Amino acid sequence: MGLKGFVEGGIASIVAGASTHPLDLIKVRMQLQGESYLPNPASIQAFRPAIAFNTVSAAGNISLPVEIPPPPSRVGPISIGSRVIQSEGVSALFTGVSATILRQTLYSTTRMGLYDILKHKWTEQDTGSMPLLRKILAGLISGGVGAAVGNPADVAMVRMQADGRLPIDQRRNYKSVFDALTQMSKQEGIASLWRGSSLTVNRAMIVTASQLASYDQIKEIILQKGVMNDGIGTHVTASFAAGFVASVASNPIDVIKTRVMNMKVEAGAEPPYKGALDCAMKTVRAEGPMALYKGFIPTISRQGPFTVVLFVTLEQVRKLLKDF
Repeated sequence: MGLKGFVEGGIASIVAGASTHPLDLIKVRMQLQGESYLPNPASIQAFRPAIAFNTVSAAGNISLPVEIPPPPSRVGPISIGSRVIQSEGVSALFTGVSATILRQTLYSTTRMGLYDILKHKWTEQDTGSMPLLRKILAGLISGGVGAAVGNPADVAMVRMQADGRLPIDQRRNYKSVFDALTQMSKQEGIASLWRGSSLTVNRAMIVTASQLASYDQIKEIILQKGVMNDGIGTHVTASFAAGFVASVASNPIDVIKTRVMNMKVEAGAEPPYKGALDCAMKTVRAEGPMALYKGFIPTISRQGPFTVVLFVTLEQVRKLLKDF
């Protein structure tokens, strides 16, 4: 029973991840908007010498203010998607899809399979259901373990998705997820593969607990109340609700995770962020609290379809493999 849960969850996750990858790429690009603009209040006005005299009079140097460029304007998901297509081509929307597939193979297969094991273990025999708190706990445990396993692929995916927004001379130009993992290991050390792992684990725990637990809970309520039968309609309704809950709960930590994973660390130089808390504080200080919800529209636009495809595919795969 245990192994079958991993197989079913893995197949469903790979299908869902690959089919919604363009929305995930747009989400990452939106989360990185404004990152390089960190205004310094002490330098609101910069000055440069305008007239220099050879004499040593009191009017020796006259300085004029230099205009400070405004922060880059924020654009929405449709505009970002259009820019990606115009500047990089349609295929750019699937940049990093190999990393997504590997990530789903490692992360989601682990979390889905482990959640299935805990679900069967903790389901009450007399009622045939599992209390909500146990569902949440099962999601927290399975999400954390899955994220620890899949973190290297997650780092590679974020970097590959973000690469196109960098100047050409600064791009990493990874050829595939395996090329990304190899280059990162050589240039930044093996430890770089687990950069932001604490954030990945925390996010995965929140996503898995909110997504899987809410899906099971909402599906149970729908069936118990007799609103719908156990079919596609019930699966889609429960999936959309679960996707919304997961998006609201996970978006802030997802923004921080994306920025920490994507940061460039030059040899001998201080990294842009010292850690998750430092990144969160700098982000909020420079861009305001709502910066933690950057990319929320594509997040929920992606999380909704992802969750629907995930659970609808999962239910169909379960039917196909029920005799095995």
